[in-house]
Amino acid sequence: MAEVRLVARYVVSAGQEDEVLALLQQLGDAVRTEPGNVEFEIFRHAGDPRRVALLERYASREALDAHRETPHFAELVLGRIMPKLDSRVVELYDMESAG
Repeated sequence: MAEVRLVARYVVSAGQEDEVLALLQQLGDAVRTEPGNVEFEIFRHAGDPRRVALLERYASREALDAHRETPHFAELVLGRIMPKLDSRVVELYDMESAG
């Protein structure tokens, strides 16, 4: 099974930046405990504090699917974070193995 990389780009609604970042930290703590998660990192844009990027890596597409079925994804991402965003773009990449 090939690993997959997910890149999520958020534009946070004005005035919601601190709350969303705190929720993302909670999300990251939970995601990092998932057996199929390899990496979960949060980045804030250097020039625009409303722009956030998540870089996630999973052992397989099945592991990513399992992540999307967790209670913390439903509660934090769908229930609490997404309503505080102006936009959300998610890109999924297959990771090619070297050599």
